[in-house]
Amino acid sequence: MICYISVGSYEEWRSDADQFPEEVIGKDYEGWSGEKWLDVRRIDLLAPIMRARLDMCAAKGFDGVEPDNMEVYGDDTGFPLTYEDQLRYALWLADEAHQRGLAIGQKNASDQTEDLVDIYDFAITEDAFYYDWAGEMTPYIEAGKPVFAAEYTDLPGDFEEFCRQAQELGFSVILKNRDLNAWIETCL
Repeated sequence: MICYISVGSYEEWRSDADQFPEEVIGKDYEGWSGEKWLDVRRIDLLAPIMRARLDMCAAKGFDGVEPDNMEVYGDDTGFPLTYEDQLRYALWLADEAHQRGLAIGQKNASDQTEDLVDIYDFAITEDAFYYDWAGEMTPYIEAGKPVFAAEYTDLPGDFEEFCRQAQELGFSVILKNRDLNAWIETCL
């Protein structure tokens, strides 16, 4: 079982939303109402919140964690984030997850695969087949670690073709609605 947490964005509907200091909350996350980017350079301020989230995942008996929105430095966050800022945060998150006995997956952020594959335990991709970057995650397969791919119904594409490509790469792929309701399609 994998526990979902957002590590790179503030979400106003979360029970811990009031714990985020104002100085770490950035610009709106375009397309997601009530969600804003975080200044991941400020691990000192984010650490208590993220540690509490990881503690919750461990206490609930999850095996691993899916750190959503860990890919931040290329977005219009309101902060001058760099590759190194994102990498430092990703490495810190991995260490914190592992201290709690949780596996952690690299969520997207394909340009950091080389830096993270030896530390992260699996990878998760979204729209990687549609946008044709799935191959960038093959170092995980080569390292004997799984890659879980999700494609979404709001983008056009041939899911059967995505399944064929996933099989060739050794990935597990599903098709979901973007609102993540219970509906799912798997490869035959």
